[in-house]
Amino acid sequence: MTGPPRVVIADDQALVRTGFRMILSADGISVVGEAANGVEAVEAVRRTSPDVVLMDVRMPEMDGLEATRRILSAPAPEPPPRVVILTTFDLDRYVYAALSAGASGFLLKDVSPEHLVAAVRLVRAGDALLAPAITRRLIERYATRETATVHRDLSSLTPRELEVLRLLARGLSNAELAGRLHLSDATVKTHVARILSKLSLRDRAQAIVLAYETGLVTPGTR
Repeated sequence: MTGPPRVVIADDQALVRTGFRMILSADGISVVGEAANGVEAVEAVRRTSPDVVLMDVRMPEMDGLEATRRILSAPAPEPPPRVVILTTFDLDRYVYAALSAGASGFLLKDVSPEHLVAAVRLVRAGDALLAPAITRRLIERYATRETATVHRDLSSLTPRELEVLRLLARGLSNAELAGRLHLSDATVKTHVARILSKLSLRDRAQAIVLAYETGLVTPGTR
């Protein structure tokens, strides 16, 4: 991708939107739309085709979870944007459902300016936005309370890829995977890329969710 990231900010608090817009604009990131509720967020995405959506969960008229589902399921000639969920709490019960709906990760609303800018650039580039360990902790807390909606066949994965996915879901970074499996960083990245491609997943966050929902990994086990 060339040019600065294009971002839509969806939050029912005007001060949050203004603050994020100022931070991102100061670093050369283009804020192409704002929304005060989920309905406006869906429309802003349709109108502007952003790279990244910063999406609050609790909004009037339509919450961020339903807006995320609609944005990521909408037919479009271009790939859908990556949705980053904004939350006040690091273990918000809605975030697991948002990740299951296809969101690429989450940020706390009190994120530092530097982290916000880095997160937008990372997720736009397709890299992992949030630490796998945080995602795992979130999913272990809420996975057993949700109805699994994914029934994807893992038979397309090789034994090594299944092993990588299992460890990835346990919160290991690429460097930790390389050390555990005695592989190079490049080989681990290749395995992760193949897993995502074979299972039609957007990123690591979805891979971790899938590992729990298919029973490859179960909450509480090591």
